[in-house]
Amino acid sequence: MIRSILSDDAPAICSIYNYYIENSCATFEEEPVGIDDMKERICEVYPEYPFLVWDDGGEIFGFAYAHKWKDRSAYRHTAEFSLYVRNGFQGRGMGRALVEALLTEIRKTNIHVVVSGIVLPNDGCVAIHEKLGFKKISHFAEVGYKFSKWLDVGHWELIL
Repeated sequence: MIRSILSDDAPAICSIYNYYIENSCATFEEEPVGIDDMKERICEVYPEYPFLVWDDGGEIFGFAYAHKWKDRSAYRHTAEFSLYVRNGFQGRGMGRALVEALLTEIRKTNIHVVVSGIVLPNDGCVAIHEKLGFKKISHFAEVGYKFSKWLDVGHWELIL
């Protein structure tokens, strides 16, 4: 079941996210995030922006949330979103369902454009975005460095 985040979800969110920090290039963070830091991050975006989790019997398997794109006031109608699915549970439709539900919630706000950055290559993530109508708008070569390799980042955009 997809639902809005609860305060008790921070440890599970932290666990899912820290896997990606320590084992993948999906995020450019390099140090694990503590539960208190994750709680602060959640408070920075929710409830101003939607933050959803995939909850199955009280166990969190993924999350997606929107957040501010840029600080300048003219960007106030643009949001970025992030999506993470627990390792080993990708490819089961959770990611797409979370993004679809997130977009439904975003459409209830004053957000006009949704942007998403993807570390490339990431065929699965790109496929979800493009199936939902996102269009690629940028490609930055070698802008990140993690696990001893240079990484590209692309941006996808959906005008609501």
